[in-house]
Amino acid sequence: MIVFIIFGVILLLLSFSLKNNPNPFSKFSNSLKIVGFLLIALGIFSSMFKQIDAGKVGVKSLYGNVEPDILESGLHIINPLLDVTDFDIQTQNYTMSAIHDEGNKEGDDAIRVLSNDGLEVVIDLTVLYRISPELAPKIFKQIGENYADKIVRPVTRTRIRDNAVYYDAVALYSTKRNEFQQRIFKTIEADFKSRGLVLEQLLIRNINLPTSVKTTIESKINAEQDAQKMTFILQKEKQEAERKRVEAQGIADYQRIISTGLSDKQLQYEQIKAQKELAASPNTKIIFMNGKGSAPVILSDK
Repeated sequence: MIVFIIFGVILLLLSFSLKNNPNPFSKFSNSLKIVGFLLIALGIFSSMFKQIDAGKVGVKSLYGNVEPDILESGLHIINPLLDVTDFDIQTQNYTMSAIHDEGNKEGDDAIRVLSNDGLEVVIDLTVLYRISPELAPKIFKQIGENYADKIVRPVTRTRIRDNAVYYDAVALYSTKRNEFQQRIFKTIEADFKSRGLVLEQLLIRNINLPTSVKTTIESKINAEQDAQKMTFILQKEKQEAERKRVEAQGIADYQRIISTGLSDKQLQYEQIKAQKELAASPNTKIIFMNGKGSAPVILSDK
């Protein structure tokens, strides 16, 4: 590596200096020269091999000139004068949150936007993105390695503020939340793509409204729940009233059928059947018949 080359050059210079200036250490000049050449050769040989870890690509540059092709993961033989910079192509995340130590920046880093109705809305957001491997040289040349702070953070915050003005605070919090998320995804995705980044997902973690607006929403929700509860009670009472009406109609129909459909002979027949059953009962002892068609008198021993 470069350290071996530097030490080798130092030893070579020292060996030439000892050779040109006779002294007790001049006898070591040849040995120092050999060691110096060996270190330089070892450094050059080591610099010819470059390992790229999995999930990364290598961007090659020579004296500030960035080469367009990349090094894939694995072991490569390269020009020892090349400088190789590793770029992570795996999914990365950038979080902006109001909670301390939860986001990429310390302290309150949430996005504060103004809604259509002039209220301040606080949004916690996480951006999932990655680098396009083939565009890593372009990113290195135009943006540098600190692309998260130069592109991801400012573009995301700006686009969210630009799109939040189309919605009122309550809509952002409830009915239009998904629509808002899809809208900012499309705009941020286009900006990222032009810079060599791929936006995978945009996660709105939390939307905080002013306290007065929260109180209004909660009151509205409670009123809606009370109305739904009352509707359920009224439906239940209506069903119960209908059940009683049907029951009363059934009783009335039964009584009407009984009063109009039974003759005297049929009633007498039913009476005789009942008397026979009573007479057959072991608890029945005496039956008085008056012989005039009226009901008998039955005396029991109980």
